[in-house]
Amino acid sequence: MQRRSFVPTAALAAAAALTVGLAGCSGGSSAPAGDPKGGDPAALSQSGQPGRYSTLPDACRLPAESTVRSMLPGDGKRLSGDEAAQVYGGQADVTYDTDRRVGCRWKRETTAGTRHLTLDIQRVVSYDAKISDEDRAREVYGERALAAGVPQEGAESAPPSDEPSPSAKPGKDGGSGKGGKADGAGEAEARRAAGGAANAVTADGGSGGKGKGGGKGGKADAPSGSPSPGTTAHLLDGLGDAGFLEDALATADSGVHRDITVVFRTSNVVVTLTYDQWSTDKTRVPESQELQDKAHALAEELADSLSE
Repeated sequence: MQRRSFVPTAALAAAAALTVGLAGCSGGSSAPAGDPKGGDPAALSQSGQPGRYSTLPDACRLPAESTVRSMLPGDGKRLSGDEAAQVYGGQADVTYDTDRRVGCRWKRETTAGTRHLTLDIQRVVSYDAKISDEDRAREVYGERALAAGVPQEGAESAPPSDEPSPSAKPGKDGGSGKGGKADGAGEAEARRAAGGAANAVTADGGSGGKGKGGGKGGKADAPSGSPSPGTTAHLLDGLGDAGFLEDALATADSGVHRDITVVFRTSNVVVTLTYDQWSTDKTRVPESQELQDKAHALAEELADSLSE
């Protein structure tokens, strides 16, 4: 089925205002009684303004294919046409309302490990007559920023810290969050176990357990000389209306992985992208700077595309 075109709501709001004016002249309204965003002029004067966006784009088609290719590098093996289409085309998340939430995920397995890329785009709508869609989106983003331990919108920015912070939590406006990944059962179980270790970090970057290197008892230890498992977060200046990045490193019995999460807001849309790399060789820790740079570049690309 062909998707509707993605357009901001400026033109729609103007048309709605004209309709309301005509309804007022005729002395009637088709909106249900008590609907704060219906055709009642008195209610409209008290209701929050609609957000800039009224639809959402196709999440799998939003990033440029060249960007996806650079984020999912191979190991010298040439993919067939069908394989390339499957890897770089992405798999769309199943959502109930594609005008409210869309998502996509990509995965590339190589001999050096596996990389995942997930994208979640949420259009926030306020159902409070006194709160605009954008203000509600600011609240949703603020909850994520608070959970990550970074300054919220309007707060004084702090320099990047080496201290770990709690992992971000999904917003409260429903949807599938990051979406599932097409992992095997063993890898999925390992990812869940490692995620628990990443979240339970202490002030010195360890996991708070009694194992060597700050690892939990019975869990794989971090490679000698490598960064301790933990989570750091910092603001990203100039990304949409507000944005931040989280960098989490964790180990599991199946290997070591690093997860980069970028969250940003533009008007009434909140975007979350997650980019991670798994390595079965625990002596080859995924590089932080490379993953951060690629995730940040993709976030800027998405923000520019949404603003067009």
